[in-house]
Amino acid sequence: MTFPRYPKYKDSGVAWLGEVPAHWEVGPLKRLLDIQNGADHKHVEREEGFPVIGSGGPFAWASDYLYDGESVLLGRKGTIDRPLYVTGKFWTVDTMYWTKIAPGVNGRFAYYSALKIPFDYYSTSTALPSMTKALLNAHITPVPPFPEQEGIASFLDRETAKIDVLVDEQEKLIALLKEKRQAVISHAVTKGLDPTASMKDSGLLWLGEVPVHWKINRLKFVASVQTGIAKGKDNVGKDTVLVPYLRVANVQAGRLALDDVATIELPRADLQRYLLREGDVLMNEGGDFDKLGRGHIWRGEIENCVHQNHVFAVRPKEVSSEWLSAVTGSDYAQFYFMTRSKQSTNLASISSTNLMELPVVLPPVNEQALILKFIEDQNCRLDVLSNNAIAAIYLLQERRAALISAAVTGQIDVRQAVPAELEPA
Repeated sequence: MTFPRYPKYKDSGVAWLGEVPAHWEVGPLKRLLDIQNGADHKHVEREEGFPVIGSGGPFAWASDYLYDGESVLLGRKGTIDRPLYVTGKFWTVDTMYWTKIAPGVNGRFAYYSALKIPFDYYSTSTALPSMTKALLNAHITPVPPFPEQEGIASFLDRETAKIDVLVDEQEKLIALLKEKRQAVISHAVTKGLDPTASMKDSGLLWLGEVPVHWKINRLKFVASVQTGIAKGKDNVGKDTVLVPYLRVANVQAGRLALDDVATIELPRADLQRYLLREGDVLMNEGGDFDKLGRGHIWRGEIENCVHQNHVFAVRPKEVSSEWLSAVTGSDYAQFYFMTRSKQSTNLASISSTNLMELPVVLPPVNEQALILKFIEDQNCRLDVLSNNAIAAIYLLQERRAALISAAVTGQIDVRQAVPAELEPA
């Protein structure tokens, strides 16, 4: 949908703003918002009460509140580019500002205007992005007549809600595709590709039946498990070498994140003990429940690379890396890891001893190849769908930002789009 421009414009006198509708005013942000400091919440934090709001939204409760009413929250330190709109009683952390809506200003319009602030331009620190109250107060922004503010706010509420629904649908699709991918892997590596194949009881309740001609063997009989190096060892007086080493953050589900690889100093004599070898299946020792055992195949991406003690290098002997990686990523392996893990409140970890007891399903080698090819083809198809959904979300978010920017700066005239909403309150 396209929207008309206003009949007449004038120069705003502000380079980044350009022209604004001829009947609009231009002024500092303090004409819209009276900015106040947030405060540390620790002394009022309780199990329940009033919401404590940070840059990501409410995250705790307080026995008291800083303000009761409509407000736009602005970042002071850290995440400064995500203004929030809130109503009612709330407490705001000391790294945020809260605001009183100025008389004669629509709160929702002020919020949408705040989204247009060029935070990167104003930020006073690159290490820890920061915004001062003086900079925010002085930021020049368009100020339409109040009835028009109401109309623009109503228009944007309606249009951004439509876009948000579409984004939500795409995000749900991505989640469904992820579940589909997991289901494809899990079914293929435990049941095979032939639906008419004779089945037998695996003897494992959580594995169920497997094709009668398949074997099941413990991981320790088809692979070895290499544990990694721990940080903090005393290397004084030893001949050492500085090498790259993988941490838990580098080992993701189905991929390796190698943009930020740390280094570690270790005795030269120990290097061979911890070196990764091409074909090792990397697995994390622990983490969130749903990430336990996540991993990927090491292809020798970095020379002389070792791994930390929270990352296992499973080295196949009697099975291919690809098959082993598919098995460890299946639902039944994930269930096994969960049941054998040491668990805390929301984290879990598995020992190398328990890892080596994992039952590994073993079809004939030629059947493994067919199953892996099937998984690869299915994953490619799902990748296309998932990437299309990600691209759609990106475009929708761009559309959302552009629509807000155009409406609050007067680059589009939405008065005819919502005539009833433009009537004075």
